[in-house]
Amino acid sequence: MVPWRASDDGFVTQRVLDWYERFARGRPGAIVVEATGIRDVPSGPLLRIGHDRFVPGLAELVERVREASAGHTRLFIQLIDFLNIRRRPTREKFLTQFLTITDAHRAALHCDDDNEARTRLLALEDVALRQVLSAREQEALDHGARERVTDVHVPAIRDLPQALPALFADAAQRAQRAGFDGVELHFAHAYTMASFLSARNDRDDGYGTTREGRVRLPLEVFAKVRGRVAEHFAIGARFLSDEIIAHGSNVDDAAFFATEFARVGFDFLSLSRGGKFEDAKQPKIGAAAYPYTGESGWECMPTVFADARGPFSRNAAAVAEIRGHVRARGFATPIVVAGGISTFEQAENLLANGTADVVASARQSLADPDWFLKLQQGREREVRRCEFTNYCEGLDQMHKPVTCKLWDRKDLDAPGLDVHDGRRMTAPAWP
Repeated sequence: MVPWRASDDGFVTQRVLDWYERFARGRPGAIVVEATGIRDVPSGPLLRIGHDRFVPGLAELVERVREASAGHTRLFIQLIDFLNIRRRPTREKFLTQFLTITDAHRAALHCDDDNEARTRLLALEDVALRQVLSAREQEALDHGARERVTDVHVPAIRDLPQALPALFADAAQRAQRAGFDGVELHFAHAYTMASFLSARNDRDDGYGTTREGRVRLPLEVFAKVRGRVAEHFAIGARFLSDEIIAHGSNVDDAAFFATEFARVGFDFLSLSRGGKFEDAKQPKIGAAAYPYTGESGWECMPTVFADARGPFSRNAAAVAEIRGHVRARGFATPIVVAGGISTFEQAENLLANGTADVVASARQSLADPDWFLKLQQGREREVRRCEFTNYCEGLDQMHKPVTCKLWDRKDLDAPGLDVHDGRRMTAPAWP
């Protein structure tokens, strides 16, 4: 979960330390620190690991988790790369500033002067404008421009296969120096590496089109990372069991990728689903598209208001199929299941029936960071159970510090409590 607690330039803050310390006091088996950018570029209040200057803060984070969990909790950090996305512009701003006038526009408008072309575009009704703009231009107007890994006419996009392995490896080395137990390579959702794995990736340079081509860069990233860190340093992958979008990758694709990841020696494979830009709802003017608003986003973080199946374990059947595929080919790589898991019985059943080897739970752990300890002590009745209304996800969408509605208004007058915008920033202590 990205809690929006880093500094505007990507450094660990006191709130980041407090956030992870609070989870660590519940002594989970492991914590995966939020998606952390591998490039040294501005990205708002998201953690970054793209330069050595970020290492001291991350090392302090590791120490806080070690101390708070009495050494019980293993700590990984999720490494992510993402491409550029712009906010949805006003019609006028798009046509006068962002749109590049091309020969196609000039021909359709019967004019040679670019300024005149823009004037004529502004005067068109929306229906007529759609006849002049390309599909990508219309998307940029309606949703905001978004780079794709298939934009190989852009040098930086074309050269991603040459640039990314070293960027991931540098980041992993920094994570090792900071004291983490391992890294989770983010190959999921709406981001760069997931887009290489997507069935929509039709690059013809050997890094797309076929399953073998689409998995090539993730394997090269792993090889580079593995060669730069110690043997005991764990390397896992987070990827999708199903993209849940038209013409996207499905469970069969994921089973193939999982087998290839197991073959080269990934230490664990963590399966999510959905969360794509392709079916995201249109954002408001001035806002950027959010990849958890369409059907794929609904499947990624289903709520209690979901369909008859409800929000619980919607990813389990796909994960079980993928794990079976991997095991049938002789690999014992641990498989992690996530998605709407909030009770001991639910988690235990997923392990007992062979769906997965490890259970991961984000929203339930946010609702009650101590639920692991409560279960161990036979105090299940005291667990603060997630209601799956996605109050937390709504805050994330607005880029506000993420909290849980079950505790963020409690005991606000407690001495020394960090309160922001009328909400406490960490869950109440237990017991």
